[in-house]
Formats: sequence, C-alpha cells, structure tokens
Amino acid sequence: MPTFLGLDYPTLWFLVIGACFTGYAILDGFDLGAGAVHLFFNKEESRRIALNAIGPVWDGNEVWLVIGGGALFAGFPKVYAAVFSAFYIPFMIFLVALIFRAISIEFRSKEPMIWWRKFWDVSYCISSIAIALALGLVLGNILQGLPMDKDGNFLENWTYFLNPYAGMVAISTLALFMMHGAIYLVMKTEKRLYTKLTIIVKNTTIFFVISVLLLSFYTLLYKTHLSERIKENTWMFIIPVVMVLAIANIARRTSQQKYRLAFLSSAVVISLLLVIVAVELYPYMVPNSLNPQYGLTVHNASSSAKSLGIMLVFAAIGVPLVAIYTSFVFWTFKGKVKLDEMSY
Repeated sequence: MPTFLGLDYPTLWFLVIGACFTGYAILDGFDLGAGAVHLFFNKEESRRIALNAIGPVWDGNEVWLVIGGGALFAGFPKVYAAVFSAFYIPFMIFLVALIFRAISIEFRSKEPMIWWRKFWDVSYCISSIAIALALGLVLGNILQGLPMDKDGNFLENWTYFLNPYAGMVAISTLALFMMHGAIYLVMKTEKRLYTKLTIIVKNTTIFFVISVLLLSFYTLLYKTHLSERIKENTWMFIIPVVMVLAIANIARRTSQQKYRLAFLSSAVVISLLLVIVAVELYPYMVPNSLNPQYGLTVHNASSSAKSLGIMLVFAAIGVPLVAIYTSFVFWTFKGKVKLDEMSY
C-alpha cells in the first residue's frame, strides 16, 4: 500500500473525512444551536436578528457536510452503503429536518402575518433540534458497533437505534450545539438581546457540562474500549485532559464576557470530541457488535490505492479552497447584526 507522510492512503482518507465532518460540526453546529434556542426569544425583532446572525453563512456551512458525504462515498463505498442502509430512518429524519430548516429560514419573512412567522419559527427550532439529535443518535450507535453479517447487511430493525447510550450521545450533541450556537449569537448581538443571550449561554453551558459528564461516566463504566486504548497509548491521555481544560475555559471566558475566546474554546471541544471518536474507532469505521472480524475497517472497506491517491490530490486542492471561501464569508459579515430592508 502506498504511503504519504508515513501514513497509508486509507488512513489519510480517514483523516480527510474526519476533518470534513469536524468542519461541519463546528460550522453548522452553531447554526443548529442558534435554531435550537430560537424560541427563547419572544420579540419579533430579536428573532429576526438571530436569524440574520446566521443568514449569510448557514447554507455555506452545509457545504462541509456535502464534502464529507462525497468523500465517504468515494473513499469507503462499503462503509457508505452499510451506514446509509442501516440508518435509513434516522437519515430520512435528518434530511427532512434539513429541508424544513432551510425553508423555515427562507419562508418566514415572505408574509407579515403573525401566525405565519410563528409557524416557521417553531418549524425552524424543531428541525434544528431534530438534526442535532439524529446526528448524535447515528454517532452513538456507530461507537457501539452495529449487528451486521459478513457482507455488511444490518440485522436489526430501526428500534435498535433507540438505546440508552446512543440517546445520551444525542442529548450531549444537542447540548453542545446549543451552547456553541448561543455563544455565536451573543457575539453578533447587542443591547437587550445581548443581555438575554448571556443568560442563555450560561444555561446551555450548564446543560452541556451535565450532559457530557453523565456521558463520560457511562462510557467509562460500560464502554471499556476507549479506556483500554488510552492505557495502551498513554500519550492519548492528553486529549481528554485538553478537552476538559477547553470546557473550563468556556465558563471562564463567558464569565469575563470574552465571547470570541469562548467560541474558539467551544470549537476546540467539538474538535477534540471527534478526535476521541476517531481514536476509539480506528482502524474500524463501523465496528461489528456481533463479530469483530466482520467489522468495516479503513483497509477492508476502502477504494483501491490508485483511486485514493488520485482523490487525495483533488482533496488537497478542493478542501483548502472551501476553507478559504468560508473564511472570506465570515470576514465579510463580521461584526454585530444590523437589520435593514434586505434582512430576513
């Protein structure tokens, strides 16, 4: 197998996909979080400001999901087939919610009636929550492994996904995005809405800390694979330590009202949580809960070495371009939100 920088092509492609999904979680995460807290705003002006805070960037943030999904299909077609067939219902819920979130943002301002705008506000909030929960549910079940046969066919029905561990991961994902989104909104607002959001930031931070503590205790008590992986590689202990420090820094910076630094720490927490997921899974991409030998790994589920090598060249060109575009958009629309006749 050809290598680059000491890593074989399947491992490199695994890292590329992980980077794309991390970018999506950080960027669309605050969009989803902003939607999840949307109904906490009672005034029409406050809801418009909150929508326009994400208005210039929300659709561009979803590009990272498209890149990650395309990269997964190209690099690991067996994984793509197994995951999308097994998680058919959760992914359908995810896609429907994704559609409703988009049309809620766009349709809300098309009519002036109060009932019309309230309907799309509720739709926007519920769809944002549903997306976050669906993502967490899928992640939680993949971490546990799926019951599959040797051909990668899922052997259970959709009720299998509704288990305590996956539910805790889903709630923790929602809590993380709510905190991330509230911090982003407080950076974009001022006056009375800013004051209200400082309270929401504190509450969502508490919600996240409680959720992640419960999830961590449950993982350590009942999911021993990660603990064993850290014991085998003691240097990995630094990952959860840095994550705990980043969480503590969120609380510290929000108390100081330094929300840009708090937002950066929140992004670091998201990144490190996904690094922990990657550490726990590798070399598996979809573990098999019935027979580990039938699990899908980066090596037995990847495309050919030649295909991966060619696609890595395109990824090396395309992903930085998307990152530059994303940075440009955020730089262009930096600062506090001001409403005008072109606003949502």
